[in-house]
Amino acid sequence: MRAHQLMRNLGLGAYRTAWFLSHRTREAMGDDAPASKGGLGGEGKIAEIDEAYVGGAGKNRAHRKPAPKKAIVKLIERDGRAASFHVAKVTAKTIRPLIMTHVSRASALMTDESSLYTKLGREFASHQAVDHSRDKYSYYDKGTDRVASTNVSENFFSILKRGINGVYHSVSEAHMHRYLKEFDFRYNKRSKLGVENAERAARLLKGVEGKRLTYDQPAN
Repeated sequence: MRAHQLMRNLGLGAYRTAWFLSHRTREAMGDDAPASKGGLGGEGKIAEIDEAYVGGAGKNRAHRKPAPKKAIVKLIERDGRAASFHVAKVTAKTIRPLIMTHVSRASALMTDESSLYTKLGREFASHQAVDHSRDKYSYYDKGTDRVASTNVSENFFSILKRGINGVYHSVSEAHMHRYLKEFDFRYNKRSKLGVENAERAARLLKGVEGKRLTYDQPAN
């Protein structure tokens, strides 16, 4: 929810209060790091890795310059959880630590055809890549008896982009990591994984414990 809408709904007197409250809420959503729970994927499971650039379209900002696109790396377990990371630049050097920290090496890795994943894929149980440059988005791999694709991660990116472009319109570099926490929380606490509204709210409140965010720390 946008801070302006939150301000109206709660009857707050200042936008700054609503903005701060929204960031406190997002901060509370970030206590579900895959690395602390054994990692995404695992033996017999599929982990998709993909990257995209997120930012509002120019047509949404008739009177101001569009914010630069932000590079996002998405790690997602099919039928499971997800983790999103903002990186300054998508390179093998920047994404490898994220993948090796948050994805189990016992996983079957699914990526696009980017050379970023060629060497890295050898460190996992298997690695299949789909060649998007040739309009190839999925194929059946007989050797692993699996359908290779990055469709799940691409679907997540479509939700993220609609949220950023259509709801928030502009997200600064300094705060992108908190917005990613929000979208990851929604995905990881969805009904399909057995988490309903009451439990979702309880987990959000639990996430507030031990966190301290003050007005002079918005970018930390």
